[in-house]
Amino acid sequence: MPEYDLNDPTDLDIMRGQFDMITHEEWEEYINSAVERNIGYKNVNILKSASKKAGISKYLSPKVINWVLSLVERLDMDEEE
Repeated sequence: MPEYDLNDPTDLDIMRGQFDMITHEEWEEYINSAVERNIGYKNVNILKSASKKAGISKYLSPKVINWVLSLVERLDMDEEE
């Protein structure tokens, strides 16, 4: 996953766009995958919170979006292996 500058408006727009492209169904898959892999209570809870805001990233802070996208990237990489 690329490193995003949380103070750069362009990077924030890219992050929000990536977040908004994830559907409710995909969030459920990520949550189930996270629970199966036992990646931690906080990580599962942040994925659940993100799923409630699917498609409306403007209500999440840049730090949370960055955290969630890094978890999604990690889960995708684990799934490919």
